Amino acid sequence: MNGGDIIGKTLQAHGVRFLFTLCGGHISPILVGCKRLGIRVVDTRHEATAVFAADAVARLTGVPGVAAVTAGPGVTNTLTAVVNARLAQSPLVLLGGATATVLRGRGALQDIDQLALMRSSVKWAVRASRVRDLEPLLHKAFRVAAEGTPGPVFVECPVDLLYDEGLVRQWYAAKSQARPGAGLPERLLAWYLRRHLRRQFAGVEPGAAPVEAPLVPEPDRSAVAAAAERLARARKPLLLVGSQAMLDVAGSSALHKAIEHLGLPTYLSGMARGLLGAQHPLQLRHKRREALREADLVILAGVPCDFRLDYGAHIRASACLIAANRSRSDLRLNRRPQVVALGDAGHFLRALAEIAAAGGKRWASWHAQLRERELLREAEIETQAREIPDEGINPLRLCREIDAALPDDSLVVADGGDFVATASYLLRPRGPLRWLDPGVFGTLGVGAGFALGARLCRPQTEVWALFGDGALGYSLMEFDTFVRHGVPLIAVVGNDGCWSQIAREQVVVLGDDAGCELGRSDYHLAAAGLGADGLRLAADADIATTLDSARRAAAAGKPVLVNALLARSDFRKGSISM
Repeated sequence: MNGGDIIGKTLQAHGVRFLFTLCGGHISPILVGCKRLGIRVVDTRHEATAVFAADAVARLTGVPGVAAVTAGPGVTNTLTAVVNARLAQSPLVLLGGATATVLRGRGALQDIDQLALMRSSVKWAVRASRVRDLEPLLHKAFRVAAEGTPGPVFVECPVDLLYDEGLVRQWYAAKSQARPGAGLPERLLAWYLRRHLRRQFAGVEPGAAPVEAPLVPEPDRSAVAAAAERLARARKPLLLVGSQAMLDVAGSSALHKAIEHLGLPTYLSGMARGLLGAQHPLQLRHKRREALREADLVILAGVPCDFRLDYGAHIRASACLIAANRSRSDLRLNRRPQVVALGDAGHFLRALAEIAAAGGKRWASWHAQLRERELLREAEIETQAREIPDEGINPLRLCREIDAALPDDSLVVADGGDFVATASYLLRPRGPLRWLDPGVFGTLGVGAGFALGARLCRPQTEVWALFGDGALGYSLMEFDTFVRHGVPLIAVVGNDGCWSQIAREQVVVLGDDAGCELGRSDYHLAAAGLGADGLRLAADADIATTLDSARRAAAAGKPVLVNALLARSDFRKGSISM
């Protein structure tokens, strides 16, 4: 059993079903060892896609996703995806290949100080130095990735720990045997290499280390009681639920019931979208800023006071703020709450529902006030969606039609700026864990990896990937990956030939669109050239039939890309964030 086999067995022990990768000689034994054990090895066309796919698996299953990349540029190509996972609090394990242990720092191929590079981007970074280190380090990696505030970890696996001992000894054979009559330096080098090899392969006992389940940080009961007492006195309470509340994947149904019991007007964001279904009466989607300025009590469940809440300024100064979060720093970011619950946000809401009185009609007038404003905004959007542009497709109408086409068993991946942010106003995920977006980092390029991971986790689910035409530039080549691995999905690119979210503000403020214009490219033909189906959509009247054709193509087993030629829109004017 070589190091690659040991890694495969350890991943298997943690319930890993998929290993995402872009191959390289430094990691080949890991790929072969995993495949031999029945772990599906899924190779992508860019290392970032592999990490994004692992991230999606973690979010949808609760088991840390795993990616393996080769040394040097293989590792550096993952950095954006790793940081995105860190900021999204997504648990994953990144295995990085590395040069042989005795060659580190001596100018070997693709040898850089990878630990120094990765430490600022992950929860924990470690280098294995002996074969027997691989298993316990991986066990710890899985635990660290998932415990507390989840995030990515990096395990560096030197190439001479992965191959068979006999082969590695052959690599070193010429150097570890001093020639007759050799001088002292050569004899010392030979002695050092023999000693190094003995140490490197000594004491290997696969399966000796136990698998430990990560502990979920429970909120303190006194904080829950204090929140219940404050809630009982509130007249205009508001609940904001973020991605962190969804970390307990198996607990989403219990969380849904808890929110219903509390009966609070609720805004959902990130991975929490869809938690209450498509049309739940408690859920609000519009005018959140106005609601926060009027509320006398606000519960932030896994939501920090960052730029999305104007650093806490959206919440009125006199309001009682209750914050539940696994992250100690996020709890007090920019605003000091009156009640602080350090622990899992979803578990906090479930515990609060156990002791708080049922919401019922306690806040009926407050809710009616918010609902009236919600309906007015919906009517405005509907009016805008019916407008007929001079040229191209109305993006609001396209989003309305996509929402109408989504079946109950569907999952939406969001990757882009203006078009995808517009879709977030109009699309209604059908249930919990049916919406994937990058999270707070706002990363473009997540779409292919997220869609790949989602479709593999849920092979019967209809996966829709929405791309801006700028964002698609990061992912287009991955249609080759979808085809090779038999991953059917429906992709829609909103093609307005522009980085619209940037251009809209840049042109107004600076009077120049430098760097913002794109061509209205035939992305559907590029997808078809990679073996997928490609459909061109250029008129509002063709939206329904084109989306139906895309669904039928995916149902038949083919990935499909709909190239939707959009009209320029001012729907999100003034929405850029800093």
